[in-house]
Amino acid sequence: MTSGTDIHVGFMPLMDAAILIVAREKGFAEDEGICLHLHRETSWANIRDRMAVGHFDAAHMLAPMPVANALNLTPMPTDLIVPMALGLGGNAITVSQVLFQELFTCDLLDGFDANSAGKAMRKAVQRRQRSAEKKLCFGVVHPHSSHHYDLRYWLSASGISPSVDMDIVVVPPSLMPDALVSGQLDGYCAGEPWNSVATERGIGQVLTTKAHIWRSSPDKVLAVSENLASDRQAMLHALIKSLVRAARWCQDSGNLDDLAQLLSRPECVSVSADILKHSLTGKFTQLDGATSSDPAFFIPYERAANFPWQSHALWFYSQMVRWGHVKYDVAKVDIINRIWRPDIYRSVVEAIGLAVPAANAKVEGSLSSSVPVGVGKGALTLGPDGFFDGEVFDPELLEIYIRRQMPLD
Repeated sequence: MTSGTDIHVGFMPLMDAAILIVAREKGFAEDEGICLHLHRETSWANIRDRMAVGHFDAAHMLAPMPVANALNLTPMPTDLIVPMALGLGGNAITVSQVLFQELFTCDLLDGFDANSAGKAMRKAVQRRQRSAEKKLCFGVVHPHSSHHYDLRYWLSASGISPSVDMDIVVVPPSLMPDALVSGQLDGYCAGEPWNSVATERGIGQVLTTKAHIWRSSPDKVLAVSENLASDRQAMLHALIKSLVRAARWCQDSGNLDDLAQLLSRPECVSVSADILKHSLTGKFTQLDGATSSDPAFFIPYERAANFPWQSHALWFYSQMVRWGHVKYDVAKVDIINRIWRPDIYRSVVEAIGLAVPAANAKVEGSLSSSVPVGVGKGALTLGPDGFFDGEVFDPELLEIYIRRQMPLD
């Protein structure tokens, strides 16, 4: 029987569900008086729909999905808010070994650098155009995902038209490695552990990562039903407290082995702890058996990783407009700002004595290095947060930013 302390949360078996899983398994939720029920799902569409019909109070959700929901781009729009992010980074672009070998011969690749990877990809696309070969096909996990918008942004900034020069299709993340093997996909943008699974199986190679395309950017958020936010406000605040405590635990490198073992359980991510350790530290196997590392690959707590910046939501909106998913309307900005709720996060986190940003939005791409900022109680370090092509996104100049990008495709 459900009681007033029960909270039901849907999640996908991915590395960045770690904060939710740790909150339950390490007792942080229980300490806050919550009986946290986690429901492992098989697709983002299921999570979206089960939130809509009231099966879940909250969900681990792709960051652009609540924006799409608020703009009526989903089959069953519902009242959601976003009071917290679940970390920064966490996805990557992986290509088949065949395509990687072709890109490698371009002699342009430089680690996970998004610029060099983009130049090599452009050469591969141009070669196919000259020889009239079939276009490359890349997979993303959902139309309204950071993966989709990160991939399109990177391709366009590299001189490739995503809508003309390539095919982009939606594929469940767990099927992506097999889609590489079968030749259905030449590459994909997905969250962990599915990039590591491909590299460990020797069937794919990580080309670049989200942290190299847009540093300190979000991938997943906590989406919450209006019922939990309005009618059970104390429980929502308790949930946020427990998740912040879990995020700090996840950030502690001393807990890495324990975290990998926990996530490897069948009811959690159900992938080997060794692979998950690579996922959590951003280490990926190369063709020669060596490993390349991206230390900023996934950040669960540092750099204000759990703060729901409204500028993040508005950047996703800018990309929805850019790629024809929705028409620009200044009224939509107010709608998005109403569902993205840094005020809730701030009030909860300040009450437990932790540092939190004073602003609700920031200029994305303005910090080229880590910057300590004073925020009342304690200190906080933000950034770097730059886009790989040097662009800057000022949410106060949203319409200008969109107009500047529209001719690119």
